[in-house]
Amino acid sequence: MVSKTRVLVGMLVLLALAIGAIALLAAMKADATWFTIIPIGILVIGATVVQSLGWFNKEGH
Repeated sequence: MVSKTRVLVGMLVLLALAIGAIALLAAMKADATWFTIIPIGILVIGATVVQSLGWFNKEGH
């Protein structure tokens, strides 16, 4: 089973990282393509890694 609280907290952390990446890209005056690729990549790859590590699974049940 999936712990809804862990999923919410985990995705909020990944969202904060994606927003930080957007701010960094804006400070670097990056091309518009990077504003799409980097944040989506952070969310997708981060969620995949966190899921594969089992952090979203409930413990004890």
